[in-house]
Amino acid sequence: MSANSTKPRLLLALSGGVDSAVAAWRAREQGYAVEAAYMKNWINEENVFGNCPWMQDIEDGRAVADHLGIPFRVLNFMEEYRERVVAYLVDGYSRGLTPNPDVMCNREMKFGVLLDWALENGFDAVGTGHYCRQEPGPDGARLLEGTDKNKDQSYFLCMIRPGQLERARFPIGDLLKPEVRKLARKVGLPNADKKDSQGICFIGEVKINDFLEKFIPEQPGPIVNLDGEILGEHKGLHRYTLGQRRGIGIPSNADHEFYVVVAKRMERNELVVAFESRRPDPIWHGQIDLHQISWLVSPPPREPLDLQVKVRYRDPRVPARFEPTSQGGRLVFAEPQRALASGQICALYLEDRVIGGGVYV
Repeated sequence: MSANSTKPRLLLALSGGVDSAVAAWRAREQGYAVEAAYMKNWINEENVFGNCPWMQDIEDGRAVADHLGIPFRVLNFMEEYRERVVAYLVDGYSRGLTPNPDVMCNREMKFGVLLDWALENGFDAVGTGHYCRQEPGPDGARLLEGTDKNKDQSYFLCMIRPGQLERARFPIGDLLKPEVRKLARKVGLPNADKKDSQGICFIGEVKINDFLEKFIPEQPGPIVNLDGEILGEHKGLHRYTLGQRRGIGIPSNADHEFYVVVAKRMERNELVVAFESRRPDPIWHGQIDLHQISWLVSPPPREPLDLQVKVRYRDPRVPARFEPTSQGGRLVFAEPQRALASGQICALYLEDRVIGGGVYV
């Protein structure tokens, strides 16, 4: 805690959206000395990636801070963002993986670079508008799902480290989204009715292929079925992910079955497709290996453990058995899971508590 105040100092990552705005107001009500910061990670000055409204977001963030009477600053982390998130994203896709920039942005930027800056400048913690909860426990801080299960964002925090979680605050994690909107209007926040943004973390409403084409050249190659028959041509394997149905460019058959992506053969530059009706189905997994596991429990499991997992953000928690291995761990699912692509993130849960996360091999 700062020596100059009896209140703990909180640096709130203010994005310009309503969630972080209400988080700033609520943190102040909870007794924090709140200051706000906009992270300038990317500037799309020529609008080459579509809608990237960073200037409007800064204006909205400053208007919220002025309304709340809290200090506001813009922090330039563009170099760090390129090194820690953009490079990870481009490298992953160029190697045929399916990386998750939002998960990495939380670990490397919000609770990495921003938290480091905050601690160096006398703050005690960093707050965000995530729909998840943090609470103290006998073994350290615990990360819990948000109260609003439709908006829960704990999945995106599954790879943060225990020390980062200790300094993280989520002031709206116990609220439902309609309650957040209602509070924003009640306290007169200037962005109370602003539409929620979608897209790459802190870049904006950008289609991933539009973004990647600026970094990865097109590498056309054959689209083949499981028997090796050439069905068409793809523009580059980085444009596709396992389980994808739309945008492949191959028509359905006479029975109106659609092809799905079942593999990417990098060494041959081949995109492999099949009908899901084919047996055995090529994109359902009974088990999968994890590596780069980040644990939020100490010590990490050294024996098999029954838990639940989210294989993707929008998927529900499903039961699985975690088996430690020398390379990380293996997940054996109670029921097979569809289209788990290498490079994707899996979040590990004990009921509503996140105990860690890992990357699919």
